[in-house]
Amino acid sequence: MARITRKESHAQTRERLVETAYRLFMADGYNATSLDKVAAEAGFSKGAVYSNFATKTELGLAVLDVLHLERAMSLAAAVLEAETAEDRIAGFAKWADENIGDVGWGALEVEFATSNRNVPGVNNELASRRRLLTAALGDLLEQQATDLGLVLPMPAEDAATQLLALGIGLGLQRAFDPELPVTGIVDQLRSLLERSTPIDPSGR
Repeated sequence: MARITRKESHAQTRERLVETAYRLFMADGYNATSLDKVAAEAGFSKGAVYSNFATKTELGLAVLDVLHLERAMSLAAAVLEAETAEDRIAGFAKWADENIGDVGWGALEVEFATSNRNVPGVNNELASRRRLLTAALGDLLEQQATDLGLVLPMPAEDAATQLLALGIGLGLQRAFDPELPVTGIVDQLRSLLERSTPIDPSGR
């Protein structure tokens, strides 16, 4: 068996640290989790953490990237296999009920943003990630509309911004009141599709 290269070993160490930090941040919180604990749980020295991440903030951003990708992929999987608009809305409703208000997710987003608000560059990093997340959701909405033979009543990214804003608000409230229904965001998606118009086959 071929030995892994130094570069591959470094990548594996980084991945293990991010996976461990993800688990600990979600379970115990960002502020309560030290880099020492991440290193120990991952089976590395603290030096291994600093050889991959200059700061805890940098590690936190890497965890957020994994979290956002994971949730975006699970949302896509929840709606892409459905054939009708109602089935897609039902898939979205199920995903929303299971994910919006996840205490670990909501707490991590809020804790990270507030704890690092005075760290130079962090606001720009978070804004960049918000834009990427909005664009990804916009692409998914555009794809869903096209699959259904519809033209959205507004630019897909504007619709995504509205849904994301509503989702964030619901998520914060459901974090302490899990019984709060996700009806509002589901109705927003249904209204968006109902206000859409059929694609003109002439292309005009």
